[in-house]
Order: sequence, then C-alpha cells, then structure tokens
Amino acid sequence: MAFFDPKRARLIFGLFAGVLLLLGAGDDAARIDRIGHQIMCVCGCNQILLECNHVGCSYSSRMRDELTAAVTRGDSDNVILQWFIQTYGTTVLAVPTKTGFNRIAWIMPYLALVLGIGLVVLILWMWKQRPAPANASATAAMRRTDLDRFRQQARRETEL
Repeated sequence: MAFFDPKRARLIFGLFAGVLLLLGAGDDAARIDRIGHQIMCVCGCNQILLECNHVGCSYSSRMRDELTAAVTRGDSDNVILQWFIQTYGTTVLAVPTKTGFNRIAWIMPYLALVLGIGLVVLILWMWKQRPAPANASATAAMRRTDLDRFRQQARRETEL
C-alpha cells in the first residue's frame, strides 16, 4: 500500500478547487450587500440603501446601480465609500467613522450610560444615608410639651 495515491490526490485537489470556486462565486453579491448596508439612501427616508422601499425612489435605484458598477470594476470597499461620501456628502454613511471627531459619536452613548448609572447610585446612597424619621407618637408628645411650655411663657409675659 503506497503512501501517495495519485487517484486520491486528484480527488482531494478537485474537491479543494471546487470549494475555492464556490466560495468566490457570491463574492460580488456579498460585497454589494455589505457595502449597501453601510450607506443610507439620500431621498430623506432615513433607510439603509438596500432597504429603501419607497415606490419610485429615484435615488435608491441610481445609488444601487453606482454601487454595483463600482464593485464590478473591482474598486476596494474604502474607495467606494469615499466616492459615495464625495458625491452625496457625509450623511450618506449609515454609521459614523471611527476616526477624528466622530469618535465622540461612539463614546457618548457609553459615557452617558455610565454617568447615568453613577448618578442613580449616588442618589440612592445619599437617600440611604439621611437620618431616619422620628417616631410619630414621640414627635406628637414633643409638640404637646413644647406647646404647653410656650403657653406658659406667653401667660407669664402677658400678666400685668
């Protein structure tokens, strides 16, 4: 029994080549789907480009055609996104970039969440630290004795 069997090697090579070809078959469609979900339709519907469902939307069909043409030309994802930004403005991006001042758009929701939780914890801690209210019956008895004392003082001061 030989270690290297040419028939088995051809079968493994053919299977490997077939898998590679099938993996690359939907590459353009997958790129269009991935990039199309990073771009907003500019018609004002505030929907993702590939999900814009307005009847007669002239922007979405034109933008989809431009995206398909760019992917077919073999442009990189970054080049395609930059072209859309230059053509339609930065509002065409569905998600802000992670560079420069746009980092704040990524940081602020988490920062607001942490600050909100911290504020709630601080309020609960302060609420827990406040003095306990006095017993109602003891408070009423103190009021009666104070009231009696003030009445006696008023009588003494008003006697002629």
